[in-house]
Amino acid sequence: MTKKWAIVSLILSMALLLWGCGKSGGTGGETSVLDGGAGENATELSYWTFVELHGQHFEKMLGKWNAENPDRQIKLNVTVMPYDDMHNKLSIAVQSGTGAPDIADIELGKFPDFLAGTPQLEPLNDVIDPYRDTLVQSRIDLYSKDGVNYGAPTHVGASVAFYNTEILKEAGVNYEDIVTWEDFKQAGIQVYEKTGKYMGTADTSAAWQASMLLAQQGADLTDESGNPIVNSEEMVKAMTLLKDLQDNNVIATIAGGQPDTEEAYGEFNAGNYATAFMPLWQMSRYTNYMPDLSGKIAIAPIPVMEEGMPRSVGGGGTGTVVTKTAKDVKLAKDFLAFAKLSLDANKEIWNTLGFDPVNMDVWEMKDVTHNPENQFVKYFVNNPFDVLNELKDEIRLIKSTSASPTINNVLCTTTFNEIFEDGKDITEALNDAQKQIEQELK
Repeated sequence: MTKKWAIVSLILSMALLLWGCGKSGGTGGETSVLDGGAGENATELSYWTFVELHGQHFEKMLGKWNAENPDRQIKLNVTVMPYDDMHNKLSIAVQSGTGAPDIADIELGKFPDFLAGTPQLEPLNDVIDPYRDTLVQSRIDLYSKDGVNYGAPTHVGASVAFYNTEILKEAGVNYEDIVTWEDFKQAGIQVYEKTGKYMGTADTSAAWQASMLLAQQGADLTDESGNPIVNSEEMVKAMTLLKDLQDNNVIATIAGGQPDTEEAYGEFNAGNYATAFMPLWQMSRYTNYMPDLSGKIAIAPIPVMEEGMPRSVGGGGTGTVVTKTAKDVKLAKDFLAFAKLSLDANKEIWNTLGFDPVNMDVWEMKDVTHNPENQFVKYFVNNPFDVLNELKDEIRLIKSTSASPTINNVLCTTTFNEIFEDGKDITEALNDAQKQIEQELK
């Protein structure tokens, strides 16, 4: 990591970046000016993000852009802020037409808020079109409205299981034998009996697990019209399955409420939990925050209720946008497409961020995906792309609608805590959540 990112990294380590339910503490931010070898006549553009690693990716792509475009060089002012602070400031800036950056990241759960009414974001169809045939269309659709594309996706976010093989070996469990949730339950009972450790987490501050279990059943958190249906039969079945696992000491609540928190990193690093069910981008959390687990974590498909059900769902996401007030809209759009959608960009998204690229051609490039010097290839027991290619036709989608922020807020601050911490009846808790969400959406 370069020196210019050291302070930024420190700032971010103090912020809780919780994808899926979008919570964070703290305010402020840290700005780094990246020149990427640009000359004196370069255009200065500003970029806001809530993920320090995204800034590192843009730094790499900026140098390549400036080398390939000597007449359109850019200097990039990158500001990294905590999740809530950045989204709140961006919302005010685009609505007022004052103070917005040229380019910004918007997390999937927040994106519908920025599409309400007339979006104050630049359409990106023209710069996406040259790459469209190589990209996963469903990821582009997440950041679109009425056929207009407003955000450039970062990854597929295929959800997988991360197994601590050291814990499992101690308990006599082979992760490759786990296919169904019943297999997972029996393995978890054995792990708890032999080691006193939990097989996994009962998440209270994120909807990852709920989304995975709904996707397996072909269900969603909203209906075809985008209306909330959090008390559906499928959701009751999903929560009942998880509560049964908790009651049998297979899973337990965790500090921070879910695997992608600073508190949870410490719990996993200490070997107190054997499994995390998360999108593939969780790999970067392991390499950055859980060094003691290097060489111990295997990646595998998520268990299913019944064999033959889809074993993954796209989770989380960040759409990068160009605002209406950008000083040079065309330059900002062209650079954004180059930095996130080009083949070279997708290779770097894997190399730098450890994300599963939206250009699936990269998934087949073994010189890229199986590079023995790649930090993620070195860290994990097996190669992530061996699992991804096994799952690529099974990755389902949970829709992001205008109701999604409200749904996430209610589930992640109230409902999941009622179920897993307070022991409230599942049907009652979900019915109460449905009523509260409907009331807040009026």
